Amino acid sequence: MTISSSAGSSSAGRSSAGTVAADPVSVVVRSIHAMAAGDRAEFDPLYHPRAVDRENKIQPPSSRVPGAACFYSTARWLRAAFDDLHYDIHHALADGDLVAVNSTMNGRHTAPWAVYQEDGTVDTVFPPTGKPFAMTQSHWFRLADGRIIEHWANRDDLGMARQLGWIPPSPGYLLRMAGAKRRARRRPQQ
Repeated sequence: MTISSSAGSSSAGRSSAGTVAADPVSVVVRSIHAMAAGDRAEFDPLYHPRAVDRENKIQPPSSRVPGAACFYSTARWLRAAFDDLHYDIHHALADGDLVAVNSTMNGRHTAPWAVYQEDGTVDTVFPPTGKPFAMTQSHWFRLADGRIIEHWANRDDLGMARQLGWIPPSPGYLLRMAGAKRRARRRPQQ
């Protein structure tokens, strides 16, 4: 089992030449930081071409593809709604090809955030509140050939919803949600 104590560093997972390190913890930590700030080219060396995200049932249809494109689409979806997005990595452990990460996702809700049904239609849209949040998360990754091939997670969605004022919703916020959902359904899918 490998334990990383420097996992919170945004430079973790990079060698001096700027290439992705081969150890599983470094690859995974780098992938989490890329979700907040990485460009498209940073995703390709981190994800296997057959990589799947077991958490994309509520994400946009563009994230329901295999490989790096899936994860980059998820990153764009999060960044579109949450400014100042960043992750604090508290613990990262590896056992063979499996890596577990305990983290906190931080940001500020500044734009509408849509969640989707399994068929890809808009389910709910949360209008921006301008409020900050810190959401605890546990991520699990499986690697193959030194790259991520599978991801799943447990997140404190209820805690985030409370921090952002989504619940309990005020009558005014419910009206804003209905309007935001109508607008989102009229927009073409990403």
